[in-house]
Amino acid sequence: MSTDRIFINEHPVWARLHQHQRATRHVHMKELFAQDEQRFDRYSLQLDGLLLDYSKNRLTERTLELLVELADAADLRGWMARMRRGERINISEKRAVLHTALRLPATASLVVDGVDVVPQVQQVLQRAYQFVRRVRSGEWLGHTGQRIRQVVNIGIGGSDLGPLMVAEALKPYADPGMRFDYVSNVDGQHLAQVLATCDPAQTLFIVASKSFATPETLLNAQAARRWFLQSATEADIARHFVAVSTNEPAVRAFGIDPANMFGFWDWVGGRYSVWSAIGLPVMLQIGPEHFADFLAGGARMDQHFFETPLLRNIPVLLGLIGIWYNTFYGAHTHAIMPYDHGLRRLPAHIQQMDMESNGKRVGRYGERLDFDTGPVIWGEEGVNSQHAFFQLLHQGTRLVPCDFIVAMNTHYPLGDQHRVLVANCLAQTEALMRGKTEAEVLQELAHLSGDELDILLPQKLFPGNQPSNTIALDKVTPYNLGMLLAMYEHKVFVQGVIWGVNSFDQWGVEYGKQLASRLLDELHGNQAGRHDASTRGLMQHFMATYHAE
Repeated sequence: MSTDRIFINEHPVWARLHQHQRATRHVHMKELFAQDEQRFDRYSLQLDGLLLDYSKNRLTERTLELLVELADAADLRGWMARMRRGERINISEKRAVLHTALRLPATASLVVDGVDVVPQVQQVLQRAYQFVRRVRSGEWLGHTGQRIRQVVNIGIGGSDLGPLMVAEALKPYADPGMRFDYVSNVDGQHLAQVLATCDPAQTLFIVASKSFATPETLLNAQAARRWFLQSATEADIARHFVAVSTNEPAVRAFGIDPANMFGFWDWVGGRYSVWSAIGLPVMLQIGPEHFADFLAGGARMDQHFFETPLLRNIPVLLGLIGIWYNTFYGAHTHAIMPYDHGLRRLPAHIQQMDMESNGKRVGRYGERLDFDTGPVIWGEEGVNSQHAFFQLLHQGTRLVPCDFIVAMNTHYPLGDQHRVLVANCLAQTEALMRGKTEAEVLQELAHLSGDELDILLPQKLFPGNQPSNTIALDKVTPYNLGMLLAMYEHKVFVQGVIWGVNSFDQWGVEYGKQLASRLLDELHGNQAGRHDASTRGLMQHFMATYHAE
């Protein structure tokens, strides 16, 4: 068997990690901190404006040694080098994985199959920047001669989640004279509610679909087109619709001028595409200069990832720590809590990035895996999340590793609110780690005795020992946000490599689409196919109760 096809759970280090977990699982992190006053210094890293504190984890130097040995057994360094060189590491689709090339500076070079891809990337980027400057300056006008004041991005999945998240996070850098909306849901109320705020003479629609055939996106785009034509002509479409796509015939047939079509490449996966022309609405919102800073932040994290030893490598450590809990502790979920209102969509973006990449039961060569891979990613912004699900984190029965993300400085200094926000974030990580002992509770309840004390005492105990990473940004800037997103992208890659899955295909997504297409035909009254009793009954119920418009 070649090195590439090693079954990682058959390597001796796999058994040693299980043995190490059994030997250390009862060690409380409070003990680790008591034994080492330098634990924060030992288990934290900084890169420009980003700090990772991973000291509040159930790990020791031996844990890290074993996890790095696991990474070496999976040839992590080799896979990192292959990705960076542009080799076709997306094996099932025979594609390179080069979202990192989207962030390379114009002076760089990356030759793939005899072609330097950097000039191609820069050509599309500069065309997009030129278009953005025309719209933002007022040179680009709608069909009545009015400026564009509203931009509506129509996409789904990576064509929506990434740009929407970045746009929300970077609102302090937005053009105050423009409004930006993102439509993804095929539920008609999503588009209808956005269109109710639009003036067709001042609205620009971006249709984001690589194939220009994504059913949900095209359905919404066609509905927006019909709405626009109620007050305009076919010839006016070219002033109000642009495309991020590679299908020029379909774009032209829609009425969009191919000069206003911005393409990208099959080596850019949707969930990694915000760095490409898919980020066009973000460029329009914050301007080319700030978008360039966003790309530079991503490139800085790429450089760190590819060139830093594993034990000092931020994405690698996050990936290894995640594997430690998910695969060896059986912690099947991972929570992400950004203590920043602008980052409130980050959990959803990371959810797609992680679960669509590593939510797989089959290895990259088709072998069935008999261990747990990608975790369930979930979360919500702090402090709101403290009043929602933190009860389970503090006193529930499940081990839930957490990422806390917080900015040291705010764009919105209102009294003492930012200090309160940061205090809450740090307090939660401390409380999850240290818990509350029986002695501490007894001191609190010294005024009680008897049955009342017996009932209340156990309910106020906190076991603690709940692990977390804290990721602190100096401030949420385009550059720091770029570093943060690239960090999570590389973390997901690290875990996929070690588990032996292909993190860059998503066949599970396609199956549901195929079934939906067949069912839609039947819901239009065409000949019914064979279905289970439940699906058949639900279809019949719909046909009996639906009132066509």
